Amino acid sequence: MSLLRLQSLHKQFAAGGMFRRDSKPKHAVNDLSLSLAAGETLAIVGESGSGKSTTARLAMRLLEPDHGAIYWGDEEVSRLSGKALRMRRRHIQMVFQDPFASLNPRMKIWQSVAEGLRVHRPELSRAARREQVADTLAMCGLDASGMDRYPHQFSGGQRQRIGIARALIVAPKVLVLDEPVSALDVSVQAQILNLLKDIQQQTGIAYLFISHDLSVVRHITDRLLVMFAGRVVEEGNVADIFAHPRHPYTRALLDARPIAHPAERQPLDADAKVSVEAVAEGGCAYQPRCPHRQHDCASFDGALDGAPHACACLHPLSHPSAPSAA
Repeated sequence: MSLLRLQSLHKQFAAGGMFRRDSKPKHAVNDLSLSLAAGETLAIVGESGSGKSTTARLAMRLLEPDHGAIYWGDEEVSRLSGKALRMRRRHIQMVFQDPFASLNPRMKIWQSVAEGLRVHRPELSRAARREQVADTLAMCGLDASGMDRYPHQFSGGQRQRIGIARALIVAPKVLVLDEPVSALDVSVQAQILNLLKDIQQQTGIAYLFISHDLSVVRHITDRLLVMFAGRVVEEGNVADIFAHPRHPYTRALLDARPIAHPAERQPLDADAKVSVEAVAEGGCAYQPRCPHRQHDCASFDGALDGAPHACACLHPLSHPSAPSAA
């Protein structure tokens, strides 16, 4: 059974903000569907503005979808509000990008971590809450002796561990991780990623991992969704997508990432030419930047095809077959 399922979600925002009501709304998320099983890590990648963080907030019900359905387990929560929604939030928790901004600077660490217990376990005494906070901090690699300190007394990596502990304190089944290591040094990133993998092995928790860093995603995720302009353009096993990207946008993302050796880079087709004709409104949103664009792309509806390695492209990239063993 899926622990999290998003079905045909749509979300629009006004393009010009509150002072330009006449501007045409922009699709932040357009007909997006996904499912997440227990113990699985599903990553969503894409450039800034592709709709990754909006998807995360929709999954958390921090934003209301214009259309579509959101399921936590087997229950649809799209229409829940107030106390009914709040009581179900222990099912899914979130770790934010900025570990400092997500913590109240006036609250001691144990108080910040214990906030979820005050809502979902009100029967616990103060001593019992402190004991559970100490155990959760220990699981996240932090000593309980720092519980009475304040956020500014910790490093960035320690603050992110505190943020993870605060999310885990109510024993959620799903953790939404919105760029959880992008604000950290590379060495600290590795520590946090290893911590997340250890916690997943211990608890069986599922992760929805939002990132723009493909190097990070490759080492933590099982499945990958690539988003562009609010749509999923490629979906599949992470190893398959890294080895054989089918969508030109996925190839462009892979070519843009830092690599250890230039020989690892897979250049775009040198014979591909970008048409100078005006791009018709509608169709594939990647047309203006796609070196493989053809006339029929202007009428493409953007549907995924070819599961389990699905791609939303009429002219996906082809790959030479692997050489046979001698």
